[in-house]
Amino acid sequence: PPGGRTGRRSMPGTYRVVAAILAPVVRGLVRRSYRGLEHVPPEGPALVCVNHIGAFDPLCFALALWDNDTPALFLGKAGIVRAPVVGPILRSAGIVPVDRETSRADEAFGAAVTLLRRGRVIGIYPEGSFTRDPDLWPMRGKTGAARLALKTRAPVIPVAQWGPQEVIPEYAHVPKLFPRKTIHIRFGPPVELDDLYGPRPTMEAVMEATDRIMGAITRELEEIRGERAPAVRFDPKAHGMAVTGNFKQKEKRRSALRGGQR
Repeated sequence: PPGGRTGRRSMPGTYRVVAAILAPVVRGLVRRSYRGLEHVPPEGPALVCVNHIGAFDPLCFALALWDNDTPALFLGKAGIVRAPVVGPILRSAGIVPVDRETSRADEAFGAAVTLLRRGRVIGIYPEGSFTRDPDLWPMRGKTGAARLALKTRAPVIPVAQWGPQEVIPEYAHVPKLFPRKTIHIRFGPPVELDDLYGPRPTMEAVMEATDRIMGAITRELEEIRGERAPAVRFDPKAHGMAVTGNFKQKEKRRSALRGGQR
């Protein structure tokens, strides 16, 4: 890892313990290919925005930053962060719980603003959940990452990852460890948002910032996959899909209910 960075020493003790346990495990399970880590600022705040393709990708993404000596704090699903056993560990490691689709999401936003103003690196999934795109391209993003960026003016680093979905497919419970998979993670240059800054960002500015962030992530993923993404980003609401939770399970339930009503 590059020298001269002090991020690890300032992280919560539990974070370092969990990282010390999980990092060698993940390294042993998969091969890793990192590109563009030079785009992550060595000092000061950063908002690192990444695509979400499966349950294994948070560990892969976190490990890439840890290996680069720029560990990130994360905004995590409230149900997991407040769970009886693992919840206290995650909270003591600095994970911020997010009550998605509720008014309490503002609490997480405020906590993230404070952390960024203290010079922390924050990892965030701007899609808000696993992508619903059938080919796993980044779908339409939520506005939280853009709002944080415009509020704090922290640099936004777009990141694409590909490969974690082969280890644990979306909503699967059993990992596929063999043959050993390669995880590709590519960091892009900061997203240009200077022209959108203002004392009180408009909704138009927030939506434009969201589109730029998702576009930058998608371009990095195109480089990894060697193919072009669809011209129009997938919008789950336009397809009547749930935007939180196990949408495939919910779709099965809907189909069963429709069948029972015939």
